[in-house]
Formats: sequence, structure tokens, C-alpha cells
Amino acid sequence: MPRDNDANIRVGIGYDSHRFAPGRPLKLGGVLIPSDVGLLGHSDGDAICHALTDAIMGAVGLGDIGEMFPDTDPANKGRDSIEMLEVAVKRLAAAGYLVNQVDVTVIAETPRLLPHREQIRARLAFALGIESASVSVKGKSNEGMGWIGRKEGLACIAVATLKGNS
Repeated sequence: MPRDNDANIRVGIGYDSHRFAPGRPLKLGGVLIPSDVGLLGHSDGDAICHALTDAIMGAVGLGDIGEMFPDTDPANKGRDSIEMLEVAVKRLAAAGYLVNQVDVTVIAETPRLLPHREQIRARLAFALGIESASVSVKGKSNEGMGWIGRKEGLACIAVATLKGNS
């Protein structure tokens, strides 16, 4: 059955994970988090922004963050992931869609997100062009299991609901 080109609501899912690395700043959702380790990545490694970028781009079939900002391009070395998310939102608007709501889950033993959650929500809301009330950010433990449980890194899952802006 062909896709309805006039579909007004779209949903996308994004995932990202990064290893911890000493000597790097830890950014999550565009917010600097006090930590002895940061996330290893070609850009700033912000897993929340990466998962959200994939979720919104995937919802309208516009590819993913790796296509938009390849790690083979030296211009993306150390790039601010919140800026990448903002570029994705602009591409979304050009395709006729706006972000309606997002839900993010960070799976990590450390850091604890609760002290930073409202600041992350506000920063993401601004980048997405929506109200903070439409941004959910949750932290979950992996209960000591696997690479996340051993505090080798963290993972993030994001779901985005989009609406047509016509």
C-alpha cells in the first residue's frame, strides 16, 4: 500500500551510544555535565542530540545523522551536536514538518540525570522549537549489567512525534 503523502503525523525512533573517555567534556542534551569522563566521538559525542537527530530525520525519511554530518568530514570534528540538531530541525521544516513532542531515555550508571534534567529539557526545547513541557528526559540504570553496567559508556533512545506544518 503506498504511503499517504498527506500524512499529518509522523513518528521516528533514534538510538545512539558512546564510550566514556577521560579528558573530554561530558555534554548531554546540549548541557555540560560535571564529570571526570566525557563521551568519545568525532563530534562532541552528545548521545541525546544524536539519538534525537536520528529520530526526527527518520520520521520523514530524510536519512540519519551520519549522512548529514559524516565522521569522514574534518569540519565535523568536535562539532557541537546541539547545532547539528538545529540543522536537522531546519531540514524538517523545509520538508513541511515541525517537531511536536520528544521522549528521551538515557541508559547509564553514571551520571545521574535528575540534577540536570530541567536544564537539558529547556536546551532541547529551544533547539527543537517547542515548549519544555513537550520534552521528556528520563535516566535509567542498567542495574550493573553489561558494558553500561560496567560504566564503559552510555546509550540513549529517543522517540519524536512530528506534525505537518501546513
